[in-house]
Formats: sequence, structure tokens, C-alpha cells
Amino acid sequence: MFTLLCPLLLQSASSVAQTFPTRTMRVVVPFQAGGSTDVVFRLLAPRLSEQLGQQVLVDNRPGGGATIGMDIVAKSPPDGHTLGVATVSFVSNPFILSKLPFDTEKDLVPVSLVTRVPHVLTVHPSVPARSVKELIALAKARPGSLLYATAGNASSNHLATELFAYMAGVKLVHVPYKGAGSALTSMLSGETAMMVATLASAVQHFKTGRLIPLGISTIARDSTLPNVPTVAEAGVPGYEVFEWQGVVVPTGTPAPVITRLHQEIVKALAVPEVRERIAGVGARPVGSTPAELGAHIKKELAIWSKVVKAAGVHVD
Repeated sequence: MFTLLCPLLLQSASSVAQTFPTRTMRVVVPFQAGGSTDVVFRLLAPRLSEQLGQQVLVDNRPGGGATIGMDIVAKSPPDGHTLGVATVSFVSNPFILSKLPFDTEKDLVPVSLVTRVPHVLTVHPSVPARSVKELIALAKARPGSLLYATAGNASSNHLATELFAYMAGVKLVHVPYKGAGSALTSMLSGETAMMVATLASAVQHFKTGRLIPLGISTIARDSTLPNVPTVAEAGVPGYEVFEWQGVVVPTGTPAPVITRLHQEIVKALAVPEVRERIAGVGARPVGSTPAELGAHIKKELAIWSKVVKAAGVHVD
């Protein structure tokens, strides 16, 4: 009986993938329009529309630290027509917020890691440190005296800096601003001493000497600053953090549909024009498998559960 059923099941799975999608699709971006995450998916949407034969719309649903948009996705029909954009907040919110309207690990499943956005550990020229090791030594000599800027409480660069402090064993003072632009301005004026900034936002200031890069946050060096070591190789072994954007769908979405979505995302990211324009906003195209994104999410959950607790990060 099982032998007879197998061809039927395979045929059914194949049929699902071939007929999908059957109507307009939406990509829920849990942030306001205009940000880097929004820009990336507005670049991808037209290409996906062309490939899938159905219109793919970007639906901005900001609020609640990205929980409102992701809750909409979690509660949508599991048929592949509603996609959600997961970022660092997706894996940090379970530990930052006292309550979530959905279960991060049970209600949503991975499709593909779309991009990585590298950070760079940066200091103002007035800081007497020109390497990661010198910065750590300075922070240990003056505990609680180094001010670091962020785009706000629980922002990705807040978490990235707290991870650095946690792994390096130093005490730093958080100064949150209302956005990355304001935080960077504080660095340029010398109001704050250090910042883990996105590479794209800070690189122009490295060229003028207004800011000093000490280490790249990813595990490998970045071609934009090939002579700048990674934080891991420069003094904090194992340090790796970056902003990221991945696609998830509601649990229960048929596996053939997830496979099709993954394949089409990878295909779209392979287009030279798309890659170039994504790189223009400081992101690095990836296009991982569902399993690879799943492993990344699991790893991130383990990291932020420790760091958030140690740093006492919370927003409610």
C-alpha cells in the first residue's frame, strides 16, 4: 500500500509547487517604509513578481518592535502567499519583551536568509585606542567611562555592542538615540566614544579620518575595508554579529511551496542588477537554504538569550 501511495504523494507535492502561487502575494516588512530592510524587499518584489507570474507586494506593518507585522504573518493562511521578513529583532524579542503574540520557534518556519549587513566597531579619533585589544584595555582601565552610541534601546547595534562587552568582559555606558543617523552624528561630534555602526553608514567617515575603524563584526573581513581585521581576529575570538534579513512563512506551509519560494529568492538574488542595488544599501546578498536559515535562527536565539539577560535589555 505504501509503495502505491508514494508516487501519488510525490505527484501531489509536485502539483502544489507547480500551481503555486494562485493569487497576489505579499511580503510583510515589520518596519516603516524607507529603511534598508524595506528597500531590499522593494528591490526583490518586482523580480519575484516576474518569476512567479503573480504580483508580489511589499506590505509595511511597523510597530511593537517588529512584533505586529510578524504576528500578521504567523496568523496568515499557511499557503505561501504571505511572507514575513525576519531580522535580529525576531530572535531578540523573545528575551527583550515580556510577552509575544506568537511563538517565534513554533509559529513561523524559515525559507531563506536573504542578506547580511556587516557592522564595524568604530571609535572617535579622541579615543586613545587604535586596535580592539587597546580598546578593551582602555575599557578595563576605565570601567563604566566609555560611552557608546546606538540607534535606540534594543536596536541591532545596541545588541551588537552588548555582545562585544559581554564577550570582552568590559563595562560600557549605553547612550541611545532616536535613530542611527543621530547616533552617528554624536560620534562625529565626539559626544560619544564608540559605536558598532553599519559599515555602509560609516565608511565615508573612515576615509576622512573623522572616525576610526577597529574591527569588522562578521567572521570574515569585508572587501570594502580589506585592511581592517575582524573583531574576532583582533581580540575577541568567536565574535560575530550582523544585521540580517530573512524570509519566513507560517508553520504548516507545504514543503514544496517553501522549496519553490527559496529557489525563486535565490534566482532573484543572482541577478547582477539586484545584487548591485542591494550592495548599494550596504547589504550582502546571501540566498541560503531553509535549513541554513533555521540553523542561523537557532544560533541567534541562543546568543541573545544570554546577552539580553546579562545586559538587562528590555523595552517594557
